Amino acid sequence: MRATLLALFAATALILPAKAEEVTVAVTAIVEHPALDAARDGVKAALAEAGYKEGENLKFVYESAQGNPGTAAQIARQFVGDAPTVIVPISTPSAQAVVSATRDIPVVFTAVSDPLGAELIKDMEKPGGNVTGLSDMSPVADHIALIKEITPNAKSIGFIYNTAEANSVSTLAALKAEAEKAGLTVVESVATKSAEVQGATRALVGRADVIYVPTDNTIVSAFEAAVGVAEEAKIPLFAGDTDSVNRGALAAIGFNYFDVGKQTGAIVARVLKGEKPGDIPVRVAAGTDLVINKKAAAKMGVTFPESITSRATKTIE
Repeated sequence: MRATLLALFAATALILPAKAEEVTVAVTAIVEHPALDAARDGVKAALAEAGYKEGENLKFVYESAQGNPGTAAQIARQFVGDAPTVIVPISTPSAQAVVSATRDIPVVFTAVSDPLGAELIKDMEKPGGNVTGLSDMSPVADHIALIKEITPNAKSIGFIYNTAEANSVSTLAALKAEAEKAGLTVVESVATKSAEVQGATRALVGRADVIYVPTDNTIVSAFEAAVGVAEEAKIPLFAGDTDSVNRGALAAIGFNYFDVGKQTGAIVARVLKGEKPGDIPVRVAAGTDLVINKKAAAKMGVTFPESITSRATKTIE
């Protein structure tokens, strides 16, 4: 009888599916704010859809650099030492830190506006090596068109950014080119840390007709400080990311960063299933949303034209 039971158990073991081997995905962002947090959550959601679930076959590790590039470098070195299956840096500073730290561990970056300018890769179609990812290059021409449509009398755009963020430098160059075509001038104001955002915004009062905040992690991490100044001075404030509209910008055309994260997670899943990162082309994230904030518009003295309200994908009352 005992021999029969042992034989039965052995036969059952042969037909039971083997538990999937656990993989580790280590995620890091330069700072925590709604857009980057949404991207992180989107990565996790896409991995779950692909069959990689926490508590089953996925270890999901997350670290924020709290806005400090030095901390970003420390996290990158820590991750490399831990040797996860894939590292996912969110934002340009975090991606630069991780790519500098490893040539072996697969890296899939996301929320990086200009991966070529940031020197993460040399070719979008054939990134090579251990790196690929997803760009969130801002649709700057659409942003200029939006500003012209909502505030047709504007002649100058205030641009607040951190000169140390390569993505913002690239966005500024693109914005200047598109602004010139539209007959607008760009007025720059710099904040190198979140505590300087309020002062940098105040420096634009009287110098700019509208303010545009790009997807600059330093500025977005202290976005409410810029909004406060804009409301007080009655200056329309536009954002480069749609998540910031909920925080007080009057309008934005941009990506849904949860969807950006899901698109990134799909790339991570391809790497986990055996594809080489360097063979996967780097793409620009798909999809743009128009989000408007009527409450913010009222505080800034703006009335949306019907052409805007009719096509907004989301309206914050």
